[in-house]
Amino acid sequence: MPTPLRAPAAPTGNIPLPQRILVVENSRTHARLIGEAIEQKLALPVAYAATLTEARTMLEQQQDWFMVVTSLVLADGSHDEVVEFFLSRELPTVVVSGVYDEAMRQQILRRQIVDYVLKNTPGSIDYLVWLVQRLERNRRIAALIVDDSRSTRAHAAALLAMYGFRVLEAADGEAGLAVLDANPDIRLAIVDQEMPGMKGHEFTRRLRARHARDHLAIIGISGTSDASLVPRFLKSGANDFLHKPFSREEFFCRVSQNIDQLELIGTLQDLATRDFLTGLPNRRHFLSECHALLPNTLGRQQAVTAAIVDIDHFKHINDTYGHEAGDLALKAVAQTIAQHAGAQDLIARFGGEEFCALVPYLGEGEAVEYFEDLRQRIEALQVDVGGKVLRMTVSIGLFRTRFPGQTLNHLLTEADRRLYLAKAGGRNRVVSTG
Repeated sequence: MPTPLRAPAAPTGNIPLPQRILVVENSRTHARLIGEAIEQKLALPVAYAATLTEARTMLEQQQDWFMVVTSLVLADGSHDEVVEFFLSRELPTVVVSGVYDEAMRQQILRRQIVDYVLKNTPGSIDYLVWLVQRLERNRRIAALIVDDSRSTRAHAAALLAMYGFRVLEAADGEAGLAVLDANPDIRLAIVDQEMPGMKGHEFTRRLRARHARDHLAIIGISGTSDASLVPRFLKSGANDFLHKPFSREEFFCRVSQNIDQLELIGTLQDLATRDFLTGLPNRRHFLSECHALLPNTLGRQQAVTAAIVDIDHFKHINDTYGHEAGDLALKAVAQTIAQHAGAQDLIARFGGEEFCALVPYLGEGEAVEYFEDLRQRIEALQVDVGGKVLRMTVSIGLFRTRFPGQTLNHLLTEADRRLYLAKAGGRNRVVSTG
């Protein structure tokens, strides 16, 4: 009988996630190929062992192990002993083998082994690197299973947990919607068709109305042979569909492909909306967000403060220390602005050495105090540039209003005029009147 799959314990709270990877391999050359590829591409620490005895010592000496990549051919252990050794320690384990043996592959995949990968095949190292990256990222993702069958939920939950996901469950559509509302970090939903009260495709339609494709992937599942069900799910907003019973490998490939696509969309959105150097929102995104926030805030006669922050003598920094130092200065200022900003504030790198902010709800005195504190934080920065300490200051122009109908262009023009007064008045200051 196959060993029942069990869900490993998930990390809780703000405890740092383990990062260290153990490569167990009697071929030092192959071990280094795997380990160096992981370290170079993923920046995760890798340690090496050639035997189970070495692996046992290393596991006992260190506690921050994330996963194991192990060969089945070791000097001090049979195939079964190698597998049982790591499974008993509840470490996500990937087996690599130099020989394709279908019976051995099937036997191993009936255990709680993440994957079985052939050595020395084209792309095997790249696949292992992708697999490690996928498992590491999955630990920050929640997944929801919506199915009225307790056994199906348990099976799918164990698979998702093995791949690192935090798993939540619901027995019907209404419960599923409630779980999603309470857990905004859910990025994947596995949805069965045959459920009481609300069919899977109808649940998918309602779910998609609340969550866009760039935030949530939905995979429909069903044991029915109804050919119309797949297009019905897809037209209702599902990303994919699986027929029950599904194999472990197909399940993992479909899930991973959909999560990869979500991350790719996120990357493309970041490229479109974020400044590449500093990581702050870019000018285009800032203007778009401001146009949405401004009429809502001013329409309720709530105050809004626009500010332009400009690094003083930035050309002198580049000329004296070099453009790399200028980039470090921009990053340091951007990080300080990001740390200073509240959840409701809109900030951006506006261009060059200039940054912009739109901050709602501050009183007149509060606005000046808020940006004076930011100015002081930037003045206190000490940026290491090749062993030398770079210090800098900023000038800030603000304009605060609470009158409905004021345009963003007017706010920014007035803030820019006050920035000019701050520069003319000697720099390193905040000017809010003029």
